[in-house]
Amino acid sequence: MSDRDAFDLDSYLAHIGWEGERRADTATLRGVHLAHMRGIPFENLDALRRTAPSLELPDLMAKLVHSRRGGYCYEQNTLLAAALRALGFGVTLLTARVVVGADRIESRPRTHMALLVEVPGDPQPYLADVGFGAIGALLEPVPLRVGAEFEGAGRRHRFVRAPHKGPLELWVLEAYGNGSWAAQYALTLEPFEHVDFDVINWHIATNPRSPFTQRLFVQRVTAERHLLLHGRVLTQTRADGAVSERELTDEGEARRVLEAEFGIEAPEGMTLLS
Repeated sequence: MSDRDAFDLDSYLAHIGWEGERRADTATLRGVHLAHMRGIPFENLDALRRTAPSLELPDLMAKLVHSRRGGYCYEQNTLLAAALRALGFGVTLLTARVVVGADRIESRPRTHMALLVEVPGDPQPYLADVGFGAIGALLEPVPLRVGAEFEGAGRRHRFVRAPHKGPLELWVLEAYGNGSWAAQYALTLEPFEHVDFDVINWHIATNPRSPFTQRLFVQRVTAERHLLLHGRVLTQTRADGAVSERELTDEGEARRVLEAEFGIEAPEGMTLLS
């Protein structure tokens, strides 16, 4: 079965609420990207159970589109890649080193998945990424270009170059917040394949030292706020920058919050809070 046969574009677009044009142009790219970010929550429930989620398109459709669930970067960006290809875009899979809070880029492994998108007739490629579980994530794709700032749906980003030992240029995505720029992740433009992410996905979802196997990590984005549940702490960041947080008390509250605030139905019997 081909990707095109396994992927239902109509169901996907209906689920994320996209009713715009279905053309391979920058307006559609931005619109679908933003709709996906607001329509499908980020969550690591499978990895929290030390289970690697399937990256096969029928399974992704069943989980992220037809069920009350979300997914993390490999699931989210594999699904978006299928949608963009169905719409006529060219898509290359990339890996990145998440460097939020890191002293050195080289101290982090390449475990994050991002997409390089080519728009027909446009010589400028774009970075797309609907699977970065942080408030510095892209809401809309950005041109792969150094020396300019890009604003998308209220968030500001830019690319800088960093020196490194490899033969390929190292691109660092930075996000603006709290009065300064902060590096989010670093990548080269070396193409990766789905089979590469099968291995990375299994490692991140089953390794006991992986952050995703340690504690609950869920986020949802709307036009009004960014909502993050990290372990027991629920943090809300409103569009005006106001931040509030509270700690969940027990498993029952965690399940209620997941369903009411994130639209997620957690599997029966699993422990959510460590």
